[in-house]
Amino acid sequence: MATTILKTSSLIEKDRACIWHPFTQMHTARPPIAIVRAKGLYLYSEEGLSYLDAISSWWVNLHGHAHPYIVQKIKSQAELLEHVIFADFTHPPAVELASRLLSILPGAMSKIFYSDNGSTAVEVALKIALQYWHNQKKSKTKIICIKNSYHGDTFGAMSAAGRNEFNRPFWKHLFDVESIDPPIKGREEASLSQLHSILNQGNVACFIFEPLVLGSGGMIMYPPDGLNQLIQYCQQHDVLTIADEVMTGFGRTGTLFACQQLTVQPDIICLSKGLTGGFLPLGATVCTEEIFNAFLGNNLEQAFLHGHSYTANPIACSSALASLDLLLDIGCSRQREMIEIHHKFFCQQWCLHPKLKRCECLGTILALEYQAESSSYFQSIRDRLYHFFLNKGILLRPLGNVLYILPPYCIQPSELKLIYDNIILTLEGDL
Repeated sequence: MATTILKTSSLIEKDRACIWHPFTQMHTARPPIAIVRAKGLYLYSEEGLSYLDAISSWWVNLHGHAHPYIVQKIKSQAELLEHVIFADFTHPPAVELASRLLSILPGAMSKIFYSDNGSTAVEVALKIALQYWHNQKKSKTKIICIKNSYHGDTFGAMSAAGRNEFNRPFWKHLFDVESIDPPIKGREEASLSQLHSILNQGNVACFIFEPLVLGSGGMIMYPPDGLNQLIQYCQQHDVLTIADEVMTGFGRTGTLFACQQLTVQPDIICLSKGLTGGFLPLGATVCTEEIFNAFLGNNLEQAFLHGHSYTANPIACSSALASLDLLLDIGCSRQREMIEIHHKFFCQQWCLHPKLKRCECLGTILALEYQAESSSYFQSIRDRLYHFFLNKGILLRPLGNVLYILPPYCIQPSELKLIYDNIILTLEGDL
């Protein structure tokens, strides 16, 4: 036992000496937890402790950790082709993945541009939208977003979400965007009015949105009807629409993609996170044939001059193909339905609790907003909740006073009950 503790201490000390962790105040943070392996729903520390991964390790893991089917596909591809430049070259995994994604995505999607992650998928979408109008010699440069949205941490993605507390140090470096309120139930007219006022200015290039759920902004959920009207307004004013499905894609909201719950479809869709089942980084920006055609011409200047060193990495694409196999299996569909049923039952039982301002669910996502003087990522209850659940062996990472569950699809009813039971302790106890 003493040897194990010493080994863990050594690893953590080495980490503190050379690692800068994301979204962390390194001066006050507790020592990181050293995870040495994972299987299914669980992460295992070097000390031998297990943690139920109830947030899919930042929303990326769909089918459970170290899934043997994905592991085998990755091994096979690594032995065949690990990487090749994607300018002027191609390979089977990239072509097959693009073809299969286009066959299940909503709308008239036609072409896929690969990148590295969610932020880059959004950057690509924004640049495509802006250059689409530039190539047609039309002065349309304004971007509209939804308040409290989040699209990533690169400069374009930060700008597209509007100025907020996440990006305050960079405000003077961000380009300006217009923002509207999310079309929450009962407040759709306010969003529509705000959008209409901006569209009437006549220089709007695109409207970017997280369909049905604002993720990092607090898991704010809204019904599809209001979003349908917003997209229709944009279409009437010849404005491109961009759906950021980085978090909502691949079954998280009940349908394979959140946009499948809409009656009108966007022009561009951004994908990442669950794309590879949580194994490797990969992003995809998907667009219509009409948008793609605007970049065709006899000069290079009209082309989309954008790329990444690891664009369409064959191993990452193979991982995504394996994840798609699992996602489209009837067993996975039944698992997602089971999670949704259990979330709904929990909400019915606890939505009126006095400690909660909000308790709602959509698909496999359950969100609880604890009562606080204001809803903020910086609420102190966040740390109390986070460490309470860690001590119970459950990884839940609250967004300030918003606690959410977004588990891998392999979770079982007994494990959901364990999470719910511990949430109840926070509601009925002194936390």
